[in-house]
Amino acid sequence: MVIDIHAHLWDGSFDENKREILNACEQYNIDKVYISSLGVQFPTEEEIARLNYETARFMREASGRIGGFCYINPVHGNALHELQKGVEEYGMSGMKLWIATYCDDPRVFPLVEKCIDYHIPVLVHAFHKAVGQLECESLGANVAKLAEVYPEAKIIMAHLGANCYRELKPVCHLKNVSVDISGSIFRGDDVNYAKKMVGADRILFGSDMPGASFLVNYGQIKGADLDEHEREQIFYKNALRILERG
Repeated sequence: MVIDIHAHLWDGSFDENKREILNACEQYNIDKVYISSLGVQFPTEEEIARLNYETARFMREASGRIGGFCYINPVHGNALHELQKGVEEYGMSGMKLWIATYCDDPRVFPLVEKCIDYHIPVLVHAFHKAVGQLECESLGANVAKLAEVYPEAKIIMAHLGANCYRELKPVCHLKNVSVDISGSIFRGDDVNYAKKMVGADRILFGSDMPGASFLVNYGQIKGADLDEHEREQIFYKNALRILERG
């Protein structure tokens, strides 16, 4: 079984992205893919509503193969309402934070509290760049601060923070933070290092499709120093546990 916890529809390419994701599901026997729909860095309320509608529409079209994370811009006054709509009306399974604010911005806190109430995870884009760091782009230190404020929250730090050797250190001791490998793996020992730092029970499989290669990410898990139980944890068992609403 394979659950891809991190993929996207991109504004302006919805149909193309859907075809790529569903083709990958058929070709590589992916059981479920969780997506969020994204566009510009600082989306308006109208854009957020439209993007989440597109996620929900794909969920309906794909008959259970696609799950959703509700994309939220915490700056917006209606952010809590949008999250409520995403979870209660659309049936989404988590909240997605991208680069509209740092994840430890106080405006995020009421949203995380709502996620705690819903028992759903918060998927945080975290990406360290040597050059060209984006405004409001969270790092491991930001994720750690959020996790320390809300130890009961289920937080997923995406992409291993891009530079796992730098970004895992702030979160390694925080048991409420898991990490996904999506779209950032270019070094052969990244997964092995992540296992050493946080353990296989806190690593989630993700691809960052479309654009990023499913097979590159899949191959990193198959080639890492993991036993069969640890691979099963990463490919689907950890996701099932974190997504559980009980």
